[in-house]
Amino acid sequence: MNTIFSALAEPHRLHIVELLRNGPLTVGDIVDRLGLSQPQVSKHLRVLHEAGLVEVQPIANRRVYKLQTQSLQAMDDWLGPFRRLWETQFDRMEAYLQALQAKESKPTDE
Repeated sequence: MNTIFSALAEPHRLHIVELLRNGPLTVGDIVDRLGLSQPQVSKHLRVLHEAGLVEVQPIANRRVYKLQTQSLQAMDDWLGPFRRLWETQFDRMEAYLQALQAKESKPTDE
């Protein structure tokens, strides 16, 4: 899991993953959208590939990259318990805020 988070910690690599969310792209497409050089993009793609986040399909003289959903699912599974904890805390905060609003909307005895 550390490898995945380390790979995504770099802003350009995270942006590449966000671009690939919409579907497969060639290295050239990613270069054009990020405004980086081809060697820089290739280096980032290699790190993402080694982390298991993307897979590559060579088609003729082009390399097409797409997201590897298994790694993203593993990350989502790992985050699940934290998400449940946050939801519980948000539910408590919502109940507290509703109680405050109800208290403020009651007319005071004068």
